[in-house]
Amino acid sequence: MKRFIEGEDRGQGTLLPEHLDDYVTEENPVRVVDVFVDELDMASLGFARVVPAKTGRPAYHPAVLLKLYIYGYLNRIQSSRRLEREAQRNVELMWLTGRLAPDFKTIANFRKDNGKAIRNVCRQFVVLCQQLGLFSDAVVAIDGSKFKAVNSSDRNFTDAKLKRRMAEIEANISRYLAELDTADRQEPTAAQAKSVRLNEKIAALKSQMATLKEIEAKLEKTGETQISLTDPDARSMMTRGSGIVGYNVQTAVDARHHLIVEHEVTNNGSDRDHCLAWPRRPAQRSARRR
Repeated sequence: MKRFIEGEDRGQGTLLPEHLDDYVTEENPVRVVDVFVDELDMASLGFARVVPAKTGRPAYHPAVLLKLYIYGYLNRIQSSRRLEREAQRNVELMWLTGRLAPDFKTIANFRKDNGKAIRNVCRQFVVLCQQLGLFSDAVVAIDGSKFKAVNSSDRNFTDAKLKRRMAEIEANISRYLAELDTADRQEPTAAQAKSVRLNEKIAALKSQMATLKEIEAKLEKTGETQISLTDPDARSMMTRGSGIVGYNVQTAVDARHHLIVEHEVTNNGSDRDHCLAWPRRPAQRSARRR
């Protein structure tokens, strides 16, 4: 491969190997993350397990997991499994965490158990940006983004959807009953086997009908227009012509440096009824994701 730029031999040793710090430039954002987290008072912010237990297996320090979480936020890596893989192969994360690679369950539990503390970190970051004069008081852009919840559309119901499902089940039951009448006029052996299968289907449909009626009663009792079974706070929303079951995240961004000033998670799909202000005012009908 002459006259091409050639790489180094993988088996070639070096007398003075490079430091991991040499792979992270001075302008790299991970250096800011590292300094910012190291200056935080993790205990006062509400993080659990800041003081290690005297017995048992040593745990990861919350600061290490917070750095990993912030890096994932900055680089749009939301999955804890993907963060686990990145920590094993990403040079920036190796530098940031000191070559530590927590498993995905540890990362997921950290986010689940320290939600309030992570929100306090966000507030601390906003205060820091204010002190550094990074926020413009004149112009702040506000927009909403739809985030999908763990609740599938099949487990989200409206009054119209319930009535449509019930009508479909009633039609299927009527069709199976008609097939039972036809089976009764056939030969005894074949008719008996078919009748057993049809009766099982009818029983399953009746069970579904009973479940839908319970959901309908709960919907009427709460006075809501929707109900989600897996994630009660999630709502069905329209986004670019298609619907998702999720949340509407209202975000205010500084026009000068494009930094997030404030955010609010709601379960109202329309952006017109929301109001974010700086300084913050209570938002209308907010729903914090669990």
